[in-house]
Amino acid sequence: MSALALTLAYAGFTAVCLAMERHHRQLLGRPPARRTATSLRATGFVLLGLALAACLLTYDGSVGVILWLGLLTAAGLALVFLLPYAPRLAAGLAVGGPVAAALAAWAAG
Repeated sequence: MSALALTLAYAGFTAVCLAMERHHRQLLGRPPARRTATSLRATGFVLLGLALAACLLTYDGSVGVILWLGLLTAAGLALVFLLPYAPRLAAGLAVGGPVAAALAAWAAG
């Protein structure tokens, strides 16, 4: 479940990151439309909330929140180091990571 929370946090940070004009232009070559930026920002915050929910389902309240904060740190650090050098890979991991983690969690039972 922690892998799912980590990938959800990474995807959330990536969505919030792509809501910014600079990073959106870096990846897609054009600035985001206002509606796109708003929906990316909202999607990012929902994904971060889902990561918190996954942590709280795995552990009790205070431990789950501490785990979530640690996973936010790890996801943010991964995005900070990956985005300047491989922006397309960073976006691909944001889409594929949660899917793979959800399938792994489902297969584990």
